[in-house]
This record gives sequence, structure tokens and C-alpha cells, in this order.
Amino acid sequence: MLLGVHVSIEGKIYEAVERCHKLGCNTMQIFSRNPQRWRDNFLEPRDIEEFNKRREKFGIKPVFIHIPYLINLASPNHRLYEASIDAYIEDILEAHILKADYIVTHMGSHKETSEEAGIERLIQALNRILQKTKSVNVGILLENTAGSGSWLGYNFSHQKKIIGGLKDKRRIGLCFDTAHAYLAGYDISTKAGLEAMLDEIGELVGIDLIKLIHLNDARDKLGSHHDRHENIGKGNIGLEGMKRIINHPKLRDLPFILETPKMTRQADAMNLKRVRKLREN
Repeated sequence: MLLGVHVSIEGKIYEAVERCHKLGCNTMQIFSRNPQRWRDNFLEPRDIEEFNKRREKFGIKPVFIHIPYLINLASPNHRLYEASIDAYIEDILEAHILKADYIVTHMGSHKETSEEAGIERLIQALNRILQKTKSVNVGILLENTAGSGSWLGYNFSHQKKIIGGLKDKRRIGLCFDTAHAYLAGYDISTKAGLEAMLDEIGELVGIDLIKLIHLNDARDKLGSHHDRHENIGKGNIGLEGMKRIINHPKLRDLPFILETPKMTRQADAMNLKRVRKLREN
């Protein structure tokens, strides 16, 4: 099973690989820089070299880098929009040097203009980004959202429109977040609900585009649009729902990354243990 967590890069970025290995993980997700700030420096070459050395030593693959929160490729604010595109290009090029496999991104907020306008801005941004980074192989994964505020991506018809508007689709895939799907209104806590959602993804964009699962339980109610994650089996998707997702034949061979609450130092180990117990041979 490909199983990992979102790991802190506190200290040096290569220390994240050690944290991942100590938890018994074989895949990982990180921020490559502070997610709450614009870039103020680049990684040191020796730190990048050590990161690559350690992930190869421990067999950590694939590696996912989550895009910082400040980036908004659907923003109607011209200054923020252009800064987001520039920052995204820098992050992809740095991800390439880190030998990361994919960049994971939320699809942006249209800031109450309209979903159609936000989707069009996102398409234009991604076309520019893909063109500017055509020399690298780092994939871009569009993550579904809970649909709070004016965030795009809570319905898979959004992903269909975006992918349909791209000139080069080869590096585009999906990140499927379980908590976000439930909070957006997909009742994946039930067998029928999970199958209906997977059928929808298959019909709209193709199930094979899912390259990563963010495995999180949901703290809030179905369709609440409140983006709050919960520990595995302790939320409204529940243990049976989580077990069904982990072992589904269309999903079980994909990488699973936990973004569950880290209220204690043992939280990641506890959630990983729970997932492993739910896994069927």
C-alpha cells in the first residue's frame, strides 16, 4: 500500500524525509516553502541534494508538493493573479529539482465574480504555466474542494471544464480529497454514494486521472461546505466508509496521503495504524 502523510519541513527540507521514514511511510507530501507567505528565498543546492539522496535511500515515491495557500489562479485581482502565476511557475521548477512527481493545487477562488469567470481565468493561467514549464515532467493535480466561500472545484463538472480548456493535458490529473468530497455533498460514507461519485468522475473526466487520494475523515455534516478534517474513523465518513474507500478496486493501488489533525505528537502514527488495520489483503 502506498501510504504517507503531509510532513513538516521544519528545520531543513530533507528532515521531512526522515520524519516520513520513521512513520513507516513510502510516499509523502510537503510544502516546499512557507505556505502562508510569498517566496523570499530559494532552497540551497546542498539541501536539495540531501533531500534527493535521503528519499532515494528510503524509497519514498511518489513525492507530492502542495502549492502554498496564497496562490489563487482564479483571482479577479490582476496583481494577485499575475503574482500567483509567477509563483506557481517558480514552485514547479523547484519541484522539478527536488524530483517531485506532482504539484497539488486547490483550484482557486473566483472571489464572488462568477464560477464561469473564475474557471476561465484558471484555464488561462494553467495554459501559461504549462507552456512556461514544458521542459519538466512535474504533474499538476487539481484537488476537489469542500466548496466553502467562492472556491472552485467542489463539483467535478468544474474539473471537466478546466481540463477541456487546456491546450496540453498530458501533465494534468486529479487529487481526490475524501473529506472535501463529503463536505461538498457527495455521501461517500455509503457504498451507493461512493459508487455514484466514482461513476461521475469516470463519466466527466476519467477515473484514471486520479493520481492521489487525500484520505481524511470529515468533522462536519454532509454538504456543510465547512472544510474541517477529522481523524480516520472519528468523523462522519466513519470507519466503514474509510475502509470501503481504502479497499475499493478503483482506488486501492493509488497513493494515500493523510492530512488529518496533528493535535498530539502521536496523531500521525495513530491514524496510519488505523488505516493499515482497515486495509484488506
